[in-house]
Amino acid sequence: MKLLHTSDWHVGKTLRNRSRADEHEQALAEIVALAAAEAVDLVLVTGDLFDTAAPPPDAERLVYRTLADLARGGSGAGPEVIVLAGNHDNARRLQAVEPLLRAAGVTTRATFVPPDEGGVVRFEARSTGEPVQVACIPFLSQRYVVKADELMGGDSATHVGSYDSRLRSLVSVLTAGFDERSVNLVAAHVFVVGAEPGAGERAAHIAVDYAMSATAFPGTAHYAALGHLHRAQKIAAACPAWYAGSPLQLDFGDESNAKQTLVVEARVGSPAQVRTVPLVAGRPLKTLTGTVAQLGALAGTTGDAYLRLRVREKPAPGLADDLRALFPDAVDIVIERPDTVAGPGPESIRAGLAPRELLAAFLAERGASDDTVLGLFGELLEEADAAASA
Repeated sequence: MKLLHTSDWHVGKTLRNRSRADEHEQALAEIVALAAAEAVDLVLVTGDLFDTAAPPPDAERLVYRTLADLARGGSGAGPEVIVLAGNHDNARRLQAVEPLLRAAGVTTRATFVPPDEGGVVRFEARSTGEPVQVACIPFLSQRYVVKADELMGGDSATHVGSYDSRLRSLVSVLTAGFDERSVNLVAAHVFVVGAEPGAGERAAHIAVDYAMSATAFPGTAHYAALGHLHRAQKIAAACPAWYAGSPLQLDFGDESNAKQTLVVEARVGSPAQVRTVPLVAGRPLKTLTGTVAQLGALAGTTGDAYLRLRVREKPAPGLADDLRALFPDAVDIVIERPDTVAGPGPESIRAGLAPRELLAAFLAERGASDDTVLGLFGELLEEADAAASA
């Protein structure tokens, strides 16, 4: 059987207040076309469909239309489509539309459920008739991993056990029914120890408190489809395990990461074979560094890339405006005075930043940068968005 693994769409995300809706539409259309061309039996979307817990209506329209298009396939019966909730998604919101998505042929797993209640999705591959089992592990917060453990009979009264040990226990229960007569898959939105973040992940959710070991994935699995990190990468595990990464470069720092989708072929009795398929939709992100003169020499050579300019000059009135005239696609301008440590640009440069970015700039100005504080702030924003949309 053949599956397509995609993840971390983050539809609705902007770049310094610039919409990327057209890029997202093009990237998701590319994924739909690939699934149809490959005639896959299964599409796995391993979380973070949206960028926030309260996405705008246009983002919801694009995501749900894409999922329906994936389920229809190119011709004849469409593939199975299984979608997990990620840490950026609103699980309750996804549960609310679950009946409609199910009618369109899309299976959603917004929260953890036991194996016989849907935690393991079972079906027969349309191309081979082989039985397939998919163990589904949506994102679980520190709070809810305890509740999930209790659901499976674990001891939550004392809240003992690390996030890793609890998650390993849940994976063990979900994969206990894997056998040599079926194609066995794990789909999870998790942070695996040793994996490399891309850019834009929430710091609190890729810290040690949210890390799990790849040894949790059993050798009885043919493939582990992972979501959460924006850099596509293979993970060392007892079975083939991959992060699909995001389909677009989501923020600076992600600019060197090639974007791709994974096509996986698996059959009973042998490990899966993974093929990477490059994605070409979306505008690249690029950082340019130098003096005004050095940067000026590069004007007109950057194509349609979104730019971050690091300017090694003393601040001067009108400097940012002059640079924007040379580089209309500059979305971030940072003045790095030669005689100081690099820091955030003038107040005017931060006018369009999101709340988390503003807090990061504030902390950096005062020499108090702290990823944990930023992560907690991000969680508060997410809860506030969820409460506002409830």
